[in-house]
Amino acid sequence: MTSNGSTAAGGLLIIDKPQGVTSFDAVAAVRAALHTKKVGHAGTLDPMATGMLVIGFGNATRLLTAIVEHDKSYEATIRLGQRTTTDDAEGELIEPEGGAVGTADVANRVDALSRELIEETIREHFTGDIEQVPNSFSAIKINGQRAYDLAREGKTVELKARPVTIGEFTVLGMRSDTAVDGGSDASMPVVDVDVRVSCSSGTYIRALARDLGERLGVGGHLTRLRRTRVGRFDFADEAVARRAIGAHAESYSFTNREGETVTRNKCMLDTPELAGDQRREWLLSRALNMAEAVRGAMPVMEITAEEAAELRFGRRIHRHLETDQAAAVVADTQDVVALIAPANSTQVKPVTVFAAA
Repeated sequence: MTSNGSTAAGGLLIIDKPQGVTSFDAVAAVRAALHTKKVGHAGTLDPMATGMLVIGFGNATRLLTAIVEHDKSYEATIRLGQRTTTDDAEGELIEPEGGAVGTADVANRVDALSRELIEETIREHFTGDIEQVPNSFSAIKINGQRAYDLAREGKTVELKARPVTIGEFTVLGMRSDTAVDGGSDASMPVVDVDVRVSCSSGTYIRALARDLGERLGVGGHLTRLRRTRVGRFDFADEAVARRAIGAHAESYSFTNREGETVTRNKCMLDTPELAGDQRREWLLSRALNMAEAVRGAMPVMEITAEEAAELRFGRRIHRHLETDQAAAVVADTQDVVALIAPANSTQVKPVTVFAAA
């Protein structure tokens, strides 16, 4: 991926989100740095998670819906031997059923875990097309309310199983350890398993950790999560990694309306010590321009300048498109003209039109 063309009309920034801030915090940091309101992201990362957050600005915000649907890759650590309310390290520990007897039984099962057993269980039950139930502390809406808001209010949250596809679920390494049992403060054995997962959009890695632990009879939760790829945007691609922008969490305090002092984190972009327009220009120099952005987001149809004029007038052009959506780009100038869709078997129509560069 090489930089060419202007990002004045819009583009994409690849942010390496730090732990301890929300995806919205990262969007707010970009919005402030670029001095523009038209900013959004392609797929939420929990505050605990780190890694790739694709942020669009200007015209490129129109591409985010397509990018959200792309498959993704993660590296994670699953702790086997303990369950939590949220299926990750931010939740409260759940004591095994049966009290001391249940805890001892889980400890014995953890001691018996082997890499072969874990890999066989993953291969048989957690690869290919599967169904998973999201955790009740998720952002899924139920009758207009977020599931995690209902769960925090103590209300019963029942989410339906949903189909997902797991393309890769590889064990990278594992190690035995001990952790404090939340119920008795005694130490108990656990096994931490480092994994790499490639999956369809909508997959909850927390749910994979929980379900793997349940299948093994020991319980499980996520202690680390890092997203490394979103569709064609991959940290393993040197060109993408070179243009990615790091960030860190910085705490700040304020007094709320009740007079209480509240401390929160905000996302700070790791940019050179530049001010104002210079900082903005530096960020724009790291962004993918519209031509690069659409090639990463969806199929591209190269068109002529004459066809571009027709599409910008809202007219159809005589082309065959085999996909539901594509971007029309002028071959000579790389001008991104429109997002297009099939009108019939021989014509395409503009769905979203962009002004001439």
